[in-house]
Amino acid sequence: MCVSTILQAQNNPFNNNAEKFTVRGSVVEKLTRDPIKNVNIEVNGGSYTTTDFFGEFKIEAKKGDELIIKHQDFETVYYTIQDNERITVLVESNDIDDSKSKSISKLQSKELFKSLVDSAETYLKKDAKRSLQFITDALAKSSSAKENADVYDVIGDIYMYWKQYDLAVTNYRISLQNIQSNETKLKLAKAFQLNKNYQESIQTYSGISKNELSKWQLVSLNEGLGDVNLLTKNYKASIDFYKEGLKVAEDNKISAKITDLNSKIGEAYSASGNSEAAKDYFNKSLKLANTENKVRAAEEKVKVADFQNNISNYSSEIQLRKEALKDIDNINEAQPLDNESALTPQKQNYRIGSAYALQRDYENAIPYLEKSIAEADEKEDLIVQKDATRRLSEVYRDAGDYKKALSVYQEYVDLVDKVYIKKEQEISQASRFSKELVAKQNRIVSLESDRELSESKYQLTTEQTKRQQLIIYSLIGGVLLLLFTAFFMFKYIKQQRLANNLLALKTLRSQMNPHFIFNALNSVNSFIASNDERTANKYLSDFSLLMRAVLENSEEDFIPLEKEIELLQLYTKLEHFRFKDKFDYTIHIDENITIEDFVIPPMLLQPYIENAVWHGLRYKKSKGHLSITIAQTKNDEITITIADNGIGREQSKALKTENQQKQNSKGMGNIKKRVSILNAMYKDKVDVFIEDYQDEEDTGTKVVVTLKKD
Repeated sequence: MCVSTILQAQNNPFNNNAEKFTVRGSVVEKLTRDPIKNVNIEVNGGSYTTTDFFGEFKIEAKKGDELIIKHQDFETVYYTIQDNERITVLVESNDIDDSKSKSISKLQSKELFKSLVDSAETYLKKDAKRSLQFITDALAKSSSAKENADVYDVIGDIYMYWKQYDLAVTNYRISLQNIQSNETKLKLAKAFQLNKNYQESIQTYSGISKNELSKWQLVSLNEGLGDVNLLTKNYKASIDFYKEGLKVAEDNKISAKITDLNSKIGEAYSASGNSEAAKDYFNKSLKLANTENKVRAAEEKVKVADFQNNISNYSSEIQLRKEALKDIDNINEAQPLDNESALTPQKQNYRIGSAYALQRDYENAIPYLEKSIAEADEKEDLIVQKDATRRLSEVYRDAGDYKKALSVYQEYVDLVDKVYIKKEQEISQASRFSKELVAKQNRIVSLESDRELSESKYQLTTEQTKRQQLIIYSLIGGVLLLLFTAFFMFKYIKQQRLANNLLALKTLRSQMNPHFIFNALNSVNSFIASNDERTANKYLSDFSLLMRAVLENSEEDFIPLEKEIELLQLYTKLEHFRFKDKFDYTIHIDENITIEDFVIPPMLLQPYIENAVWHGLRYKKSKGHLSITIAQTKNDEITITIADNGIGREQSKALKTENQQKQNSKGMGNIKKRVSILNAMYKDKVDVFIEDYQDEEDTGTKVVVTLKKD
């Protein structure tokens, strides 16, 4: 065989010079398109593989690499990689017999299948639904287990990119059921890791035979095991795997991985508390990154700057971030960065300003924070704008300019409301997007079912003697398919229920926090109105500490009980500060309680204390008393009692306007909903009971909150 070779490439518009990508290709006879197996495929100085039984190959490469294609039956082919592309090597032959000529008519279907797969890969990062439509059409044209494996592998790639990791896991596993592939196994292990199935990820990585891997894949396997162990805080194992991967990368001169692994070893040492070892590896990764390109150099500078921040070396952090900003400016000119990137100018200016603030260099901190706010506002990056505004308020406060601090803090409060609205919109959009992808996945499963049923019918008509046996097999297949579909539907419904509960919790918290902030700001306003600036400043200082803690915990379903006790102590202190003449208070914690063993929903106790003060004790004729008691009733259970001797629920209700009664009812209703949702998610962890406190003129109110261990 062998007259000449022709190379065809279909370009993929996604190109990243900084990273390697997977090049797919095949070597086939030009006229018959018969595959040629065991062809040597090599990247000059890098990866190596061979074509499989179907004449196809996958190899890691980057733009500019030379691809070398060798076989004893044709001349060696050299090709320079231009982009992420599918390559077809067509080999001419002079000895095609008549039987092979007849098979040429079958090529149209195969060509259409490959075209649809290529189109799906082209739109993978631009339009998930369109990409899935192409791959669904390709599945309809699939005629072999190999093509089925390729289809589900690409479907897994689509879901991986769009962060639907559970669906990616499903499709990679289906791909492996058709054809075993080490590359797909590596992807499956990565998908398990990103889906937080850490043990499954480790098992998948460990089940891959290292002897069958290319050098690049061997590095990726060790890197993946290092990543999983780092996430599970097994730092020693993580470092060992990273170092093993680094050795293979250095021996085979895989430069991109050498940089990455030095950086990851630095991260692992830093996480384990060995800062000196971390410095050495970060210095190596920084030098290596500077020899690659501006994107990689900027990424590493930011990563090392984060490390310098962790060890309180703020001067080095500032210098690195300023250098990164210069690179980022050049990157932005070529291709603007989206707000999700860690390299955006607004994020780096915010971190520089924060570092100056930590050095108490407020003069330099303020311009960088203001610049960050302006850039974030221009790019509509509400998260960075919110954080930078809060930091600027703190800098003004620490610098003694309380008027500006209060003004900027009000801007921060407004931004918090905008962020909550945006987050709710994003959650809603993500839910719709997830439903659309699941619908596409169900369509793919349905199409596969239809295709299998069609094949079964064909088998029945052509093999009459096996009719009864095929019917039995088809029924078994149908039952398995139904069970398979039911399993995924159950999983989807479970995920949707969890997503709805999380969204409901976020909504309830978003309704509580603005109300709480509004009441506290009214207190500040009353002090200012009475010309008591010193008292207002003291109150504002304590209030800012409380607000920071509240907002930091606002995204969590549960926080340590110790933190909640600190919050309620500070909040009760602030309320007593304002109503000294109305009540005194005591907080008693049983010495036998192991507080760190218990967790509690954030801001659960504050509304009950607020009700006791504002609706009970404030209207009491004589000075009242608020009692907060934490006691252990069982080994795995504690009670938190909030009791007041105020005017009681009935008198308080009688004093309220109709609008106030509605607001209070809504507030208590929100707490009941939170407790109900959390108990549904965490198996009756919290119980709340409210009753009258005493049989006197001022009956008072007692709230008993019961917490159980995990």
